[in-house]
Amino acid sequence: MYRKVVESRQDISEEEARKTAKIIGLSALKYGDLSNQASKDYIFDIDRFTSFEGDTGPYILYTIVRIKSILSRFGPWRHLEIQAPVSEAQKNLMLSITKLAPALEGAYRTSSPNLICSYIYELAGTVNAFYHETRILTEPDSALQKGYIALIGLAKDILEQCVDLLGFQAPEKM
Repeated sequence: MYRKVVESRQDISEEEARKTAKIIGLSALKYGDLSNQASKDYIFDIDRFTSFEGDTGPYILYTIVRIKSILSRFGPWRHLEIQAPVSEAQKNLMLSITKLAPALEGAYRTSSPNLICSYIYELAGTVNAFYHETRILTEPDSALQKGYIALIGLAKDILEQCVDLLGFQAPEKM
């Protein structure tokens, strides 16, 4: 399923499409399983697990890849500073980022990886809301633009670290 989606891109080799599809499929299964509370039964719904929308592994990966694309078009970003928020979407993203430590502590304390899944789903949602409401690459104010880039770069790093904790990774392209 994912291979056909990935192969529809013109700039990807067949081998890269195969590897990317495998990464996406693995994320769908692992995230779908881990996002449920271990103490509760759930229905294995492959259609829901594999969707690119909603609380799924592919949705999380798509968000990470979207951020990577923006960062690659911007250039070096690692030493930029995050600025004070100038919009509600930016403020919401910053607040979502601050919930990392409690999510990880709760997941560790209760052996509940679903808490990490819930956290990254929320974070991905705030990243996407910020993306849709903010001119990131076309922002004319250089200081604001650099702050936006630093903020989404931090969000990407957090998302990648969390998916690594869950046992999968994000591809470079989708």
